[in-house]
Formats: sequence, C-alpha cells, structure tokens
Amino acid sequence: MADIISIGEILWDVFPDRLLLGGATYNFSVHAATLGHRVHFLSAVGEDELGAKAFATANQFGLKPQVTSKAPTGQVTVQVGDQGQPTFTLHRPAAYDFVEWVPPSIAPDWIYFGTLHQIYQQPKQVTRQLLNANPTAPRFYDVNLRKDCYSPELLMELLPLADVLKLNDAEVRELCSMFHEPNTSLELFCRRWSKRFDWETVCVTRGALGCALFREDEYLEVAGVPVEVADTVGAGDAFSAALVHGLSQDWPLQRIGEFANRVGALVAGRHGGTPNWSPSEISKAIS
Repeated sequence: MADIISIGEILWDVFPDRLLLGGATYNFSVHAATLGHRVHFLSAVGEDELGAKAFATANQFGLKPQVTSKAPTGQVTVQVGDQGQPTFTLHRPAAYDFVEWVPPSIAPDWIYFGTLHQIYQQPKQVTRQLLNANPTAPRFYDVNLRKDCYSPELLMELLPLADVLKLNDAEVRELCSMFHEPNTSLELFCRRWSKRFDWETVCVTRGALGCALFREDEYLEVAGVPVEVADTVGAGDAFSAALVHGLSQDWPLQRIGEFANRVGALVAGRHGGTPNWSPSEISKAIS
C-alpha cells in the first residue's frame, strides 16, 4: 500500500444534536487508513479538552496531529438540509492554522492537500515546504471550496501544483465563473483545464449521478450508486481516498470510478464524516 502525507484541517463538526471529529483532510486520512494505506498526517489540535479528545480519536487510525497553544482546536457548525446536504460555518483561527514544518521521515507516494487550509500564510508555507522536499511525489489536490476560505489568487497558486485534481460539479461552475471561462461540458472542462495546468488526472464528482474522470485523453462518466442518504459529510473525502487507492494501483478509469462511487455512497449512507466501515463492505450491493 501507499505512503501518503496529508496536510490540512482537523476539527469538530458541531451538529445540532452531536459532536463529531472531522475536517476534509482528517476525513480523507481516516478513510485512506481504512483502505490500508500508511498516512502521515500534518495538522494540529489545541491544548484543550477537545484537542485531547481529537488527538486520542485520531491516534486510533495511526494519525498524530501536532499540539499547539496558539489557538483552540478547530470547530465548524454544521447544518444538514432536507436532502442531506450540509452547510458549514467555520470558526477561525484554529489550531490547524498553526501547523509547523517537520521534515517527514519517509518518501511519500502521494501528497494530499486542499484549499481551506491554505488561506492562512503559515500552513500555506508549510505545504510549499512539503512539496519542495518531495518534488517527485504525485500531488492530489482536493479543491473543496468553502465559503470565505478561497480567493481567485489563492486558487491560481494551487491549481498548477496538482498532478491529480478532484472537485465537484458546483466547483467546476465556480471556477469557470471566477476565471471567465466557458462552462459548456464536464468533458471540455477536463480537457481544457488539464492541458492548461498540466494535470495528469481530473475527477469531477456529481452527487447521485456519480463522477466524471479524465486521464491520458480518456474521458468517461461513471454512474452513481443508489443509497439512502444519512448525510453527505465526509462522503467526498471518502471518495478521494478511494480515488487515490485506485490510482496508486493503476486501475482502469472505469474500475476506479465504480470503486470510488461505492465508497462515497457507503459513507453518505451513514452519519458523520468518518463512520465505521471496512473494505469488505465495498463488494456488497448498496441500495
């Protein structure tokens, strides 16, 4: 299995009736570890009760965030709509905004990063140090746009850094609007933008419709997996972990898409961003 270095947020998802540990990078890391990969997690929690609880929970998956006194452990208020779609209100600065550079002891097979973490200067600098220290490692960029946590300038810094780009169909529309590009079809987006930024692979998730994948001039759309949605928190992050899993084994695009759709659907059918599941469940029908 692969060695993955992930850098980003770990935070508590504060639902009206419960508190669950999450954050896109944390969720991705947990799901990648569940798939059997070795994940080296660069993030931070605060010196507080929630930080101690977060550290203990993360450690169960082999993830060891840093501990900082500079800010409290991250939190985000989550409201889930009638269709299971969440809206997020982030509370920052948070401990993960003060992650420090520690040279990794391994040569990673993959580096994972997102957008939200990069809006602050320190994590952006640490991400650059990580990428510069591992220039040949494939870079997986999960665009994952969140309100008030991105800008055109930041995206134009991050997009050229990716080898593999993953985003959803709403984010495709947002990018096209932001940069005054035509929004005609997903296939045209994948072809034009991958050429522009030299991406090896592009993946667009489409909710219940599944996903679109583009690699080496091959474009295909893979149908989604029917599931009774509990909430979609973490489903996209689980999909990302499954995507890396398939890419690391050089599977055909069709197989990668089917597998990632199935993992994302499994998580969407359960509450929270990191519900308990096992790889053996993926081979079973989800309905």
